[in-house]
Amino acid sequence: MAIALRSSLATKVLQALRGVSNIDTLPIESQLVSAFQINPNSTKTRIELQLPLYTVVGERKNHVEKKFMFRKGSEIIEKFETNNSVTGISLSPPESKIPFLNFHLDISCYCRNLLSDILGTSEEAYVSRKLFSLPKDQIVIEFSSPNIAKPFHVGHLRSTIHGNFLSNLFHALGHNVKRLNYLGDWGTQFGLLQFGIDQGWLGWEEISKSPIRSLLEIYVKANTMAEKDESVTARARSLFQKLESGDEELLKNWREIRQFTVTELRQTYARLGVKFDEFNWESQYGIKELSDVLSILEKSGRLITKAEGTKVVRLNDQRTVTLVKSDGSSLYLTRDVAAAIDRWNRFPFRRMFYVVDNAQSDHFVALKSLLSFMGHTWANNIEHVKFGRIKGMSTRKGTIVFLSDLLDEAHIRMKAKQIASPNTRVAVEENPEITDILAISAVVINDLKQRRQRDYTFNWDDALQDKGDTGIRLQYTHSRLHSLEKMCGVSLPEELLSLNTSLIQEPELINVMRDLGMFHQVLQDSYNQLEPCVLVRYLFDLSHSLGVALKTMPVKNQEKELAQVRLAIFSASKRILSIGLKILGVQPLLQM
Repeated sequence: MAIALRSSLATKVLQALRGVSNIDTLPIESQLVSAFQINPNSTKTRIELQLPLYTVVGERKNHVEKKFMFRKGSEIIEKFETNNSVTGISLSPPESKIPFLNFHLDISCYCRNLLSDILGTSEEAYVSRKLFSLPKDQIVIEFSSPNIAKPFHVGHLRSTIHGNFLSNLFHALGHNVKRLNYLGDWGTQFGLLQFGIDQGWLGWEEISKSPIRSLLEIYVKANTMAEKDESVTARARSLFQKLESGDEELLKNWREIRQFTVTELRQTYARLGVKFDEFNWESQYGIKELSDVLSILEKSGRLITKAEGTKVVRLNDQRTVTLVKSDGSSLYLTRDVAAAIDRWNRFPFRRMFYVVDNAQSDHFVALKSLLSFMGHTWANNIEHVKFGRIKGMSTRKGTIVFLSDLLDEAHIRMKAKQIASPNTRVAVEENPEITDILAISAVVINDLKQRRQRDYTFNWDDALQDKGDTGIRLQYTHSRLHSLEKMCGVSLPEELLSLNTSLIQEPELINVMRDLGMFHQVLQDSYNQLEPCVLVRYLFDLSHSLGVALKTMPVKNQEKELAQVRLAIFSASKRILSIGLKILGVQPLLQM
């Protein structure tokens, strides 16, 4: 909603409060600005801003204190001066769970200012007009983070697209964001890989053609042998120890494997529209970095060396964690501590997010505890962004192992739907990139519309349908709005404030304008909850309102002023849809 209107209202509320008795402390104006909300339940022909009474007079919980709140609310109404922007003010009913002050907005004034705000600046500038005061912070987000020699599987899909959403959201809101992909390239798994390569199971040329599948094939075969033959395990450990000691031939092979893997991963990330600022590796944190960690913990008296040589730290009475195994090798947790310290030294962060599934909660509790034991107060800046698991993903060939298989399957199914649909406007065979964007939109939106921490069951038919709450429907709405702009036969006036918004009288258009005014508060809710589903559901609601308006509110062949104001509403809607889709990590389509 127009930020200037919120600021003006906040100022007027504070002026009214100065004339109200028994108000000890006035609220801060910026807090009031962010507390205003569009009332989604106002009548079809009215647009209201709501302000929770507790933000003005303080929270009151019992019945007597709530009566006090309502009395103070009535006094504010008496003192409040209406104008051409705000035509009236009222209190919500006494039985309301949360009492509100309701400000009745002049629809014409509201629409004129909001349309000018949305269309009169760039997408980036409009998003950055935040309702809530945020310092420009350094944010670090680690996400995706597959392992070398293990499948880049559908479990990584959620980490990848949720991490991408958070990166896009925080960047859009003006923060400095570092997007990190931390790949597991260290440990006995490399010894098993090298064992298989030494056996001649696959040559380097074969590996280079399909690195992730080839390396997985070698790893699974070697691991199966190791489970039955201890000598294979011993050989793998020996090979990894030689690598740690700097064996030139093994280091060369290890670098080749890393490079092959990253090249293939980049192709999948490109399809998903995901970019990283840095690829980091477990192997970056070697003997020196780990020795520093262990030395500090030892000096603090936290590190205990057991008789067999294992080094552990007791987190509390119930839990002890191992940092060094009896053979002297480190664990993932040890390297994660060193990695966190390195990141703090390079990008002193206000918040660092690890986008990892629910099952890793204990790991991050341990990580923060160890960093705190070492005296790093910034350990409290670390946050584990948890997510649930996807069930039921399969292709026609069986259960999906690789994420690339999922994307290929989505492409095949989407192409078949395009060919069968009478609404397809592009030559399908000549535009495979459109098919791929549609397919990925379907998969991404189907995931992001779920509550982040819940498990869910994937269904191809639900994800790819073009009706209902799907990514395909959002793309259809966006491309339809683009087509309307091109074909309507009218253009917007140079001076947007000259739009005759008094012509906006129909409930269908008022509903759309009400939805558009909620965009910034939706971003605020998404930011506070770290939940993409808040934004996705908002875009679904906007799309539904637009579906009704597009059927009944034509632009073409209308009187010029009426056509222009309707075009402005639809163009502003297209822009908000575009911004929202991009934050979610989806490329908006102009035709489909």
